[in-house]
Amino acid sequence: MGGGMEVHKNRWIEEWNAGRENLEFNFRWTRRSLAVVGLFGLAVPILVYKGIVREFFTTSLA
Repeated sequence: MGGGMEVHKNRWIEEWNAGRENLEFNFRWTRRSLAVVGLFGLAVPILVYKGIVREFFTTSLA
């Protein structure tokens, strides 16, 4: 059916893909990774929640 359509692999894409597949084996906790987890895992959800609650109370009282 679709013979003779070989794919030419890109070396950089293959290296990036291999890095993603093995991320859990190569990951290390550093100050930067802790800061990123703290920011996007804690601070952003808390700020979004507080913004939603604030908007709810200001619109429900008006």
